[in-house]
Amino acid sequence: MKSEYYLLKSKVIELRKSGKTYGEIVKVINKNIPKSTLSDWCHNIYLTGRQKEKIDKAVKENSRKGIKIALIVNKERRRKYLESIIIRNQHLSSILKDVNVAKVVLATLYLGEGAKSINRGSLYFGNSDPFIIEMFLSLMRRCYKVDESKFRCTILCRADQDIKLLENFWRKITKIPKAQFYKTRIDPRTIGKSSRNLNYRGVCKIDYFSADIFLDLMHIPKVIYKTGS
Repeated sequence: MKSEYYLLKSKVIELRKSGKTYGEIVKVINKNIPKSTLSDWCHNIYLTGRQKEKIDKAVKENSRKGIKIALIVNKERRRKYLESIIIRNQHLSSILKDVNVAKVVLATLYLGEGAKSINRGSLYFGNSDPFIIEMFLSLMRRCYKVDESKFRCTILCRADQDIKLLENFWRKITKIPKAQFYKTRIDPRTIGKSSRNLNYRGVCKIDYFSADIFLDLMHIPKVIYKTGS
């Protein structure tokens, strides 16, 4: 048993002298030896500059490979996690067919992202996320008999963005005619500054002229909360 120990230690020292990293040594000897033990066995070994360089290079390469593998593993883990969220909530996909439920969702969405001034004679809803804007308009059109001509749209963007490209993008998302788009507004604070997020499409601001719908959406959450508490 003792001789086996010394043979193993000698093999480790021999491999280290040849310029192997501790990780490579463990693979060669096919034994799970702690790094602290390997370091203790090899601490008196003199390594030439070339050997040190070889080990450093191998460590960096292994580190790069490890990071790459970790990214792939984490990406797959996240994909499965998000997939599980979709699966466990799949049964909720049909509830918006109920107009009353859709109204509650719309009112909650507006409560979080819309303007709430009691003096307004219209709705004002703005967001940079195309999905949020699309959902808001879809729910509006489903829950109320809207007059499409009352919609107005304004794009707020950065100075270095292509305005025509943004306008075309938001017209497709909103399905609001070009004639109902106000002039795009550029944030003066961004002049001379480059955009870091190339996927940023600016903020889309939706106005709809209806005090009745505005008051309806503002009161739905209050009615639900007061009667349900």
